[in-house]
Amino acid sequence: MRRAVLYARVSSRGQAEEGFSIPAQLKLLRAYAVEHGLQVAREFTDVETAKRTGRPGFEAMVEFLRRTKGEVVLLVEKTDRLYRNLRDYVTLDDLGPEIHFVKESFVLSEDSRSTEKFMHGIKVLMAKNYVDNLSEETSKGMQEKAEQGTWPSWAPLGYLNVTIGDERSIVPDPQKAPVVRRMFEWYATGSVSISEVHERALEAGLVGRNGKPPARSTIAQALSNVFYTGMFVWKGKTYQGDHEPLISMDLYERTQEAFGRDGKPLRRKSHTFAYTGLLTCAHCGCAVTAERKKSKYVY
Repeated sequence: MRRAVLYARVSSRGQAEEGFSIPAQLKLLRAYAVEHGLQVAREFTDVETAKRTGRPGFEAMVEFLRRTKGEVVLLVEKTDRLYRNLRDYVTLDDLGPEIHFVKESFVLSEDSRSTEKFMHGIKVLMAKNYVDNLSEETSKGMQEKAEQGTWPSWAPLGYLNVTIGDERSIVPDPQKAPVVRRMFEWYATGSVSISEVHERALEAGLVGRNGKPPARSTIAQALSNVFYTGMFVWKGKTYQGDHEPLISMDLYERTQEAFGRDGKPLRRKSHTFAYTGLLTCAHCGCAVTAERKKSKYVY
């Protein structure tokens, strides 16, 4: 019996729960293999989400096909389940496996006629156009939301994404918002470092979206995010948001003053010198710093 590999893919969790589900695709491909006397050697699947990039299943399948050197055939539901872009098409075309597109009743092989290969190429371009158009429409929708004053992405630390009726909104997290507000108050004093703010936030029980303690860099990013004032920046443009602010603009500006050049936190030292963080070298752009020697001489 000839051996075959099966490949199934959904492009979102939503599709995984609908008619495009992985089990439904595999069931179809297994039945096809039995009907055509093919022995299933391996099955590869991919469920793509916004949180995870890449297709490990597709990459593993390509590596398997490379090792078997044309000894197995590839079964897939239809064209747009196999290719996500032209690079995928070129990769498989170089390997040259016999591909069975079950729902389209089409077999692509080295013996396929030029007209068949041509029509298949058109289907590949149509699949890519669908992906490009979907991305474009999604981007347009997010831009429209931003212009209406609604943050079009995941809520930052201290807020929650909620659905009220048919509308999606962003509201303060009752547990995290008070801690985030205090983070700004701590750092705005100018006497507390990012590391100290981080430690205090963790002691107060602050956790990220994944339920784990946020990293120090996450705290630094939050303290420089204007979102907490009720505004937000989307694609380089500032908008007045419709979400509830956690801090005043005055507190935000005082927090930014506590940051050094280019938004990098200043190193806190045991001594405070005049003009700290204000003077830079005209040649290299580095900060001009001071230090005290013998407890009385300042250089």
